[in-house]
Amino acid sequence: MSAAPQKAKAGAEKIDVTVDAIVRVNELVTRFEFVRSDGQPFPPFSAGAHTVVEMQDGDRTRLNPYSLMSDPADTSRYAISVRRDDQGRGGSLFLHTKVKVGDRMVLSYPVNLFPLDLRARKHVFIAGGIGITPFMAMIAQLEHMGGTWELHYAARSRALASYADDLVARHRNRVHVHYDEEGQAIALEDLLDGQALGTHVYVCGPKGMIEWVHRTAEAHGWPAENVHSEEFLAPQPGKPFEVRLCKSDIVIKVGENESLLEAMERCGVDAPFLCRGGACGQCETDVIEADGRFDHRDHWLDEEDHASGRKIMPCVSRFVGPTLVLDR
Repeated sequence: MSAAPQKAKAGAEKIDVTVDAIVRVNELVTRFEFVRSDGQPFPPFSAGAHTVVEMQDGDRTRLNPYSLMSDPADTSRYAISVRRDDQGRGGSLFLHTKVKVGDRMVLSYPVNLFPLDLRARKHVFIAGGIGITPFMAMIAQLEHMGGTWELHYAARSRALASYADDLVARHRNRVHVHYDEEGQAIALEDLLDGQALGTHVYVCGPKGMIEWVHRTAEAHGWPAENVHSEEFLAPQPGKPFEVRLCKSDIVIKVGENESLLEAMERCGVDAPFLCRGGACGQCETDVIEADGRFDHRDHWLDEEDHASGRKIMPCVSRFVGPTLVLDR
């Protein structure tokens, strides 16, 4: 009999796992492979899904989302690849420097905010840097299904092009790798103009690349629903601020290097989340009163919501001013 899954505070199920393998892919990227600690199969997931990795770093709990890159058909293990960010908030450094094979960790159940649209006649993938990871799972899924796809992958150099050699070796006619250091670039306009009706485009990479693909596709007449993207935003530091939470009847202080969501969790407030990166909408919170300026950094709320001052995404957004009261 398998063990019952844990429940996160906000209702999301969690899975106890053991680190089964750590593979250095290149100077910056390392792959982490997990098996379930109870020996049972993992829940199935669809390509494009992510998991939130829980890391106990001293007295601080870090929760970071990472795309699942393993074959969705293989329920024996989950795998993620993590790019080390020496200037980041510490999650990637924790994984790169403190996690060892055999360690016990906790993952969330998979959530998919970047799924394949299986109605598409063809799938065109555009990856930048570590943005290659969700496409590893997508390619595996489409290969099982006999789907039609092609990949265009921009990397800084050959040495930092994670998984490029393997992808080219296995799918030589479908994989096109472009190296910045060699002056190569994706010819996006020609690529988009040369696709048949019914093709869908997916982009994952730096913010500038994502905006470039959406902007160029729109200019070339692509329907918005045929262009898909994923970008998880890391909460950025800012000046500390105080928040009153009505339902919890407490006032909390958000530190310079923590998000509003993290501050609520630190104070024992039940705060929902799925992505922690401003993309899923799960943590959307109503503003009861505000005297100051919002620093909206999410992908979820539209311009009207941002301008209204009545909503905030606690996972990535901040506030500057003397008064903020939330319905939480």
